[in-house]
Amino acid sequence: MTHVTDTTAATQPALQAVTVDLGSRSYQIDIGRDQLSGVGQKIAAMMPKARAAIITDEAVARLHLGTLQASLDAAGVGHSAITVPSGESSKSYTQFERVCDAVLEARLERGDVIIALGGGVVGDLSGFVASAVRRGMAFIQIPTTLLAQVDSSVGGKTAINSRFGKNLIGAFYQPVWVMADTSVLDTLPLRDFRAGYAEVAKYGLLGDEPFFAWLEQNWQAVFAGGPERDEAVARSCQAKADVVAADELEAGRRALLNLGHTFGHALEAAVEYETVRLVHGEGVSIGMVLAHEFSNRLGLISDLDVQRATHHLKEVGLPTCLSDIPGQLPPVDTLMDSIAQDKKVSRGELTFILTRGIGQAFVERGVDPADVRAFLDEKLSS
Repeated sequence: MTHVTDTTAATQPALQAVTVDLGSRSYQIDIGRDQLSGVGQKIAAMMPKARAAIITDEAVARLHLGTLQASLDAAGVGHSAITVPSGESSKSYTQFERVCDAVLEARLERGDVIIALGGGVVGDLSGFVASAVRRGMAFIQIPTTLLAQVDSSVGGKTAINSRFGKNLIGAFYQPVWVMADTSVLDTLPLRDFRAGYAEVAKYGLLGDEPFFAWLEQNWQAVFAGGPERDEAVARSCQAKADVVAADELEAGRRALLNLGHTFGHALEAAVEYETVRLVHGEGVSIGMVLAHEFSNRLGLISDLDVQRATHHLKEVGLPTCLSDIPGQLPPVDTLMDSIAQDKKVSRGELTFILTRGIGQAFVERGVDPADVRAFLDEKLSS
């Protein structure tokens, strides 16, 4: 099991900690404001004499790289920085090769550490690099987006994209530490914060109705950056850590974390990952509504619960239907091709995360493609 602890000291900003229990590979997620400047001291204590390669993107580098570098310098931690272009295009074979070569060129050894400073793209790419270079290096996540803090930085999924779909080339590779500094989210554009909030809402929708009800009451304070933001991040991390500890390699229960993602990933592929049209969290938001509506079509969930889930996502400013995506979407055959490439497909059978109500998601294997096709046909034509 995992647990949240408050490690607040009288002279330090509030800090919460979630432990991901994986035996000898267990690690801690620290959550709180104004923590980035203390990272160097923590690394020096964890890994004496280790050097670091910081992998970040151009946008994050301008905002936060200097603070991290100063922290490492103050703690005597040698480091180099590797910058990739911002955006989904960096999760590619080309950037993977370039970053691996840069780590080797810096002469980092197996006992050194890769630090991912950025959002989900940087974290996914960096983790895969860490898993591969010298057959495995220590890996630290410093997520700078809400989506990365509550989802992609936790659980050890690392990947790059293929022309056949998203996140199809990668590895399960756990970090040794995650630092979620919630103050860096103050610099996040509102659209990106909303997109990350879709993943926060997901944890309530899939298995924690009381948390979803809390979000319905407190979402504005979460956006504003008060203690409610730290609470939302900590509860989300705890929810994911519990699932990861029980099913690290997604053999069963962990698939629940993909609520909305089967539809969402297909929509991202449909717009060819053009973030002007759709970012990941927006795809997840629409995907979660589609999952609830599809569950309703199958007679599993009430109209009222569909309306409740949809209303909250719409209230915070997230897209909730296909018509919210700018431009024309491809035909249903294209969407079905993407769904057929979903990572949860087994022996050609479709697997969906469906729900019997708010907080009552479940894994359904062997979903009839004809039912999915008819449902999407209806949605595309409405």
